[in-house]
Amino acid sequence: MATTQLTASSICAKGFVSFEGLRSTGSVKVASFAPSKQNSRSFRSLVVKAATTVAPKYTTLKPLGDRVLVKIKTAEEKTVGGILLPVAAQSKPQGGEVVAVGEGRSASKTKVDISVKTGAQVVYSKYAGTEVEFDGSKHLILKEDDIVGVLETDDIKDLQPLNDRVLIKVAEAEEKTAGGLLLTEAAKEKPSIGAVIAVGPGPLDEEGNRKPLSVSPGNTVLYSKYAGSEFKGADGSDYITLRASDVMAVLS
Repeated sequence: MATTQLTASSICAKGFVSFEGLRSTGSVKVASFAPSKQNSRSFRSLVVKAATTVAPKYTTLKPLGDRVLVKIKTAEEKTVGGILLPVAAQSKPQGGEVVAVGEGRSASKTKVDISVKTGAQVVYSKYAGTEVEFDGSKHLILKEDDIVGVLETDDIKDLQPLNDRVLIKVAEAEEKTAGGLLLTEAAKEKPSIGAVIAVGPGPLDEEGNRKPLSVSPGNTVLYSKYAGSEFKGADGSDYITLRASDVMAVLS
C-alpha cells in the first residue's frame, strides 16, 4: 500500500481531527488517502515543540535576572527490572543540575540573590521554562520561582522545598465505603489529604524578608485537588509538591 509522510503542515480532510503533542524525533507514516473536495474543512497546523538550538560558536550562556539555567537529567531508558523503554514511554524528566544563575532581582530597595547555587540538583514545575539545546545537551532556562526544591538523592521524600512550596505525602485512598463495601481500584477516589513532610522558608516580601508559612512538617492537611506536581517515592508512596496557597485547611 502506498504511504505518505505526515508532517507538521496543515491537514485538510473530512472527518480528521487535529492532534497535538507529536514528538519531533521522527515522522509518522499513515496510509494514503484522497479526501473529498466537497464538505472538506481545513484544520490548523500540528504543533511540534522543539528546543531552541544554540550554535556551537557560542560557548557561554548567562541567565539574566532571577533566571536559572538547568541541565536536564536524561530520561530513564529502562525500567527498574531492566526492560528497555520505547521513546514514547520514557517519562519527561522534571529535574536536573543548575549550571548557571542570574544576578538576582530587586525587591524595593533590596537586591535579592538567587537561593539555589551552581551544581545543585533541583526539581522544577513540569511545564516551566524554555528548552535550549546548548553545548550538546538539553537545558532549561526558567525562573527561580519555577524551581520546586533541591533534591540531592533519588528519593522525592528528601526534597528540600524552596520559597512557598510544600512537600506532602499523600494519604492512601479509602479501601471501603462508609457502609463497609469494598471499593475497586477504579472506584477509589483520589485523596486530597496528606501529611506535610517538608516546607520551604516562605516567600519574600517587598523588603526582601521571608514570610513564614502557615503549615509545618507533621501537619495533616487538605489541599486543592488539581494543584501541584505528583511524584512516586522510592517506597511506592505518592507525594505531591504544591504552593502553600493551595493548602486549604489543617486537619486534627
